Amino acid sequence: MRDTVAPTTGAVRRFHPLQGAPARLICFPHAGGAAGFFRPLSAELRLRADVLCMQYPGHQDRYREPLLDDIAALADGAAEDLAPWRGEPLALFGHSMGALVAYEVARRLAADGAGPVRLFASGRPAPSVYREGHRHGKSDDELLADIRALDGTPPELLADEEVLQVVLPVLRSDYRAVANYRHPQGARLVCPVTVLTGDTDPRVTAEEARAWTRHTAADCEVRTFAGGHFFLAEHWPEIGRLVLDRLAAAPQPSGTGS
Repeated sequence: MRDTVAPTTGAVRRFHPLQGAPARLICFPHAGGAAGFFRPLSAELRLRADVLCMQYPGHQDRYREPLLDDIAALADGAAEDLAPWRGEPLALFGHSMGALVAYEVARRLAADGAGPVRLFASGRPAPSVYREGHRHGKSDDELLADIRALDGTPPELLADEEVLQVVLPVLRSDYRAVANYRHPQGARLVCPVTVLTGDTDPRVTAEEARAWTRHTAADCEVRTFAGGHFFLAEHWPEIGRLVLDRLAAAPQPSGTGS
């Protein structure tokens, strides 16, 4: 299998490049998040899979680029960034907002005849499930309270005014993208889907997690872990084993259903 890029280029971040890996996992971070969120998963998989972590425009080291407050636009850009690996067996892993982006990227790859071998959707209701509320319209204090409640950001960062001046606009843009997203009618994948959820996640109910079954013509499994919205941080080794197990049994790249 060819190795086409350096560890860091464009939107792709590779923390543990593995030339000749039997599988590639493409990771999409949550709202306000960055590629580095998936560094622990990359470390878990470093000997058996090549992990490509996506950095969205306007996030961290891409801060000079305009933010994109539209899931479709984020997916369009990511699908284009993955062009060097079209035709290879790719699996996609997205957390929270990243699960929506990964799903839309999967649809785009499949439409080109190079659909992923599996989608891992973490910490996110199914694409056709919409929740009331528009977090992007909240005050700064309300947004900070919302972030603290999810317990996924170090408190010292939230106490740094300079950091907040950078983080809050990014978070509002991402929240706006999620709030405005509407699932395209009739769209459905034909690759298997693994849904990961935390048993105390305030953002995803068990029913909302199971609703992912509507979005694939293949198998859809739901795996529940102890923890809240950022349950992954407590379970990276277990999640790494799950990913490797599913990738080992993965079929060839697939397209879309109807």
